[in-house]
Amino acid sequence: MNAIQFSRLIWELYGARGRLPDLDWIEKQGLLAIKIGQMHALRIDFLDRERCMHLCRLYRRNKILDSGRFERLVLDALAPDSRDAFDSIESIPLASASIGQVHRAALLDGSPVVIKLVKRNVTVNFAREVQKLRRLLKVVTRLYPALKRAGDPVGILDDLETFTMSELDLRHELQGQQVLKEIQRAQGKRFDLTSLRFPRVYSELSNASVMVSEYVEGETVDELLESNRLEYDQLLDLFRLHGFFLFCVGTFHGDLHPGNVILRNNQWTMVDTGFVGKVSERLRLGLFYFFKALSQYDYPACARALHQMSDVQIKHNDYAEFERRLLDLYADFTDRTVSEISLTRQMMSTIKLGVHHGMHFERGIFSVIRSLMYMDGMVLRCQPNAVLMKDMRPFIQEALGVLPDGKSWSDLERQRR
Repeated sequence: MNAIQFSRLIWELYGARGRLPDLDWIEKQGLLAIKIGQMHALRIDFLDRERCMHLCRLYRRNKILDSGRFERLVLDALAPDSRDAFDSIESIPLASASIGQVHRAALLDGSPVVIKLVKRNVTVNFAREVQKLRRLLKVVTRLYPALKRAGDPVGILDDLETFTMSELDLRHELQGQQVLKEIQRAQGKRFDLTSLRFPRVYSELSNASVMVSEYVEGETVDELLESNRLEYDQLLDLFRLHGFFLFCVGTFHGDLHPGNVILRNNQWTMVDTGFVGKVSERLRLGLFYFFKALSQYDYPACARALHQMSDVQIKHNDYAEFERRLLDLYADFTDRTVSEISLTRQMMSTIKLGVHHGMHFERGIFSVIRSLMYMDGMVLRCQPNAVLMKDMRPFIQEALGVLPDGKSWSDLERQRR
């Protein structure tokens, strides 16, 4: 992606007043442009709702391989002794994404499955486009240092590259699922995870380019949101599950956008587990106590929690000024709905405030911010008048009893002194 193409992409996403982004043009620019567009699909906090709903189509509409070509690629990708395992493969895709394509099929024993195939040359092309954009952004941030302080675009690109490259090797999806399933097995007696499941993967039929897994009945959260059929209480249960992995364990589904979760009979199935996010104990506990304080509108405690997350402790006078600025930032936050104040934008402003005063946060925080962005966007589409932090109080109380290390807030503060 050169400077002209990137400028056009930004213009399509932000600047084309009176017209919606040209999805055909975005798709023609390749996977990197599609991924950037998908990230913005949930940014109802600073893009208008119609534009975000239009961008959400990038989760579902991509160039479809014809059935003959798909079957040839599947046969080429499968190991020789696996090619005769299928009784049938449907010619019309169940889904087509920027990375791959999914078709329903049946094994010889009649088991319904889906075959997921990574499109040829996607990995090489994506890596090339990321490298070109990274060079461009480094030049831009050298010329305009304020841009780096405002949002660290190179860091965000690095995070996008990490989780996308992980998705492009389908073996990571099986590995990620195994990690999350083991957490579920080990922690299921301490925290109610019964509404969560993962699809069976036929590892003997799968490899880096093709994956065979059970067919899961149900609809994605994206489909349910688009048709206004997702209950807000159901969405809160999904956040409760995701929040457990994020805050209580520090290992979580790293790309839990609304197209990667299927709901059927109040049972959540997480798919596309190719990227599993991981954060340090300090970051996850600091985040947990930050949101605990935020849910109670205890803003001085929010300041202390953010300081706990930082790799660098700042001096007393700098901290006092930071706390004063944070209290100003949250002056109008209490009891405000997600449509009035975006949680994602508020968190981005909070992190930037900490960095401005000398704090430093580990790179894993980008995965967390992306998770918050997805959560924020789903609530805005489902229940824009929700006071999310107040509604998350029951989960926070539940999670307090199962923090695996048993560390209290006072323990953390003593540890850092």
